[in-house]
Amino acid sequence: MATENGEFSFNSSVRGRNGLPKIQTHKKAEDVETDKEICHDDSAQPVKAQTLDELHSLQKKKSAPTTPLTATQGPFAEEDRQKQQLQSISASLASLTRETGPKVVKGDPARTAETPRVSAVSHQQHHHFSPTLNISDSALKFTHILYNLSPAELYEQAIKYEKGSFITSSGALATLSGAKTGRSPRDKRVVKDETTADDLWWGKGSPNIEMDEHTFLVNRERAVDYLCSLEKVFVNDQFLNWDPEHRIKVRIVSARAYHSLFMHNMCIRPTPEELENFGTPDFTIYNAGQFPCNRYTHYMTSSTSIDLNLARREMVILGTQYAGEMKKGLFGVMHYLMPKRQILSLHSGCNMGKDGDVALFFGLSGTGKTTLSTDHNRYLIGDDEHCWSDNGVSNIEGGCYAKCVDLSREKEPDIWNAIKFGTVLENVVFDEHTREVDYSDKSVTENTRAAYPIEFIPNAKIPCVGPHPKNVILLACDAFGVLPPVSKLSLPQTMYHFISGYTALVAGTEDGIKEPTATFSACFGAAFIMLHPTKYAAMLAEKMQKHGATGWLVNTGWSGGSYGSGSRIKLAYTRKIIDAIHSGALLEANYTKTEIFGLEIPTEIEGVPSEILDPANTWSDKNAYKDTLLKLGGLFKKNFEVFLNYKIGADNNLTEEILAAGPNF
Repeated sequence: MATENGEFSFNSSVRGRNGLPKIQTHKKAEDVETDKEICHDDSAQPVKAQTLDELHSLQKKKSAPTTPLTATQGPFAEEDRQKQQLQSISASLASLTRETGPKVVKGDPARTAETPRVSAVSHQQHHHFSPTLNISDSALKFTHILYNLSPAELYEQAIKYEKGSFITSSGALATLSGAKTGRSPRDKRVVKDETTADDLWWGKGSPNIEMDEHTFLVNRERAVDYLCSLEKVFVNDQFLNWDPEHRIKVRIVSARAYHSLFMHNMCIRPTPEELENFGTPDFTIYNAGQFPCNRYTHYMTSSTSIDLNLARREMVILGTQYAGEMKKGLFGVMHYLMPKRQILSLHSGCNMGKDGDVALFFGLSGTGKTTLSTDHNRYLIGDDEHCWSDNGVSNIEGGCYAKCVDLSREKEPDIWNAIKFGTVLENVVFDEHTREVDYSDKSVTENTRAAYPIEFIPNAKIPCVGPHPKNVILLACDAFGVLPPVSKLSLPQTMYHFISGYTALVAGTEDGIKEPTATFSACFGAAFIMLHPTKYAAMLAEKMQKHGATGWLVNTGWSGGSYGSGSRIKLAYTRKIIDAIHSGALLEANYTKTEIFGLEIPTEIEGVPSEILDPANTWSDKNAYKDTLLKLGGLFKKNFEVFLNYKIGADNNLTEEILAAGPNF
């Protein structure tokens, strides 16, 4: 049977399945011609692959050499360079009891084609070299080096192999730092040798806990043996300090993709050209992560140990996966190396105005350092660690490590927007389905953090360097309510308050009443300084004097009474004060002097009620004000006692000058 137009018919003589007649189609000649005119053929050529493996191999194209090759280098230049690079990494991983380092090869062991078969492949071909003595199981294996991987590659490694790694809804990598969700200052030790015994600050008040070199080497061997026993290790070669004249080359060897991505973000990322000439690092970190130290080892008091050997330029981390140990460990190293070059290392925020005026912000947690140094009308040079040299200021780091607790788009838009692909989110809690992060959830820890490259901040100044600072702003959140909202400091006063590093926290007491507790942290970062605080203070004063910088003490805390009776100084007023400092308007103001602390306070500032500028005016109970002022002055004096024995200069005049700049009663 055929249709009228003859397009198809049932042919009873040709049978299909189940004995049914087959349908046959018939195209008329004019239809064929029409098809040629109107039918677009969107079929594509089949892939040039015979197997799935072959298809997958087409998906990724071979990267160009890590660095550009010049014509003069010859055909084997890239191979030789890679060989030298691997020899350098093997030397870093060398045991101190064996003559050479492990056999190393680049690449992911999961890709079996990249693992050389020792019996069939020469050393030259696979860029590895091996020990010839003391053959052991470790000498027979290869350690795969995952070298300076990109964030995308590190995401893949973390998600595939590290439990607790997830991609959040904004594209950041959420990770867990294990049992430790913060630094372990009591487990951090520095080798005390002939040099450091004299150079470093030891004893009461110092963050430096001593260990001997032998114990360091025992822990180093333990970390290196653990790392070499792994199938693969991550190696980052990066820089510290944006000032090219004074930058430090660092190598980080770690067991986790999380640690590698964290340091990729926090250190300065080298260009391919810089990596080509990287050579031997100035400092090396061996991060064994969760692998503990041996509790029977001398000096060990727990399964965690963070050990610094300044002579060997090495740091060993055992028994903690908290990535901040690496960041702050390197900051400690810079606090030692930079002053030796007459460069001041600073725990501060730093920004720059459109006219090139630079301000440094010092302040402990809760004082508003991050909030006030992040100003959309100014360029951000850095949020945490800086150097002040003869060239000006420079950021030590290549990234930011921001607190995330209670983070919101409204309060901190820059940080919120920086949490995207490439950012590491530590210990946050997120919805299991949508992967949206709940920053108010402290189930894992209150110390949730985000680590991201500084370029993720829109108004970051790249490169992160600037001219000499015009203003040095010391922030204090005074919960006692007796410090003025702003004071202009003399040089000795700047040194005194810099060494003191004061803020007041509000802590709960047994019966539930909250009262202020004074906190002092020398140089606003006592946990990281290596030399005596007065050495940094003297350098700060010298540089401020040389370059005409002004010191300011800004109270972001209470006014009109202590915590509970007074009120917090409005952020809008503090911002007006900071703006007046930046513009230079505050230098033109009239000043009066306060009692006890002898602080110079302005009589008026545009946009700020004049009555709050002198705290004595804001307290209704004048006797309570005087008593609280004397109480705080006494706390300052008591804290400063630990620094009295240290003499600065041959005649000790500077020490006396600093002391005289403190509270006087």
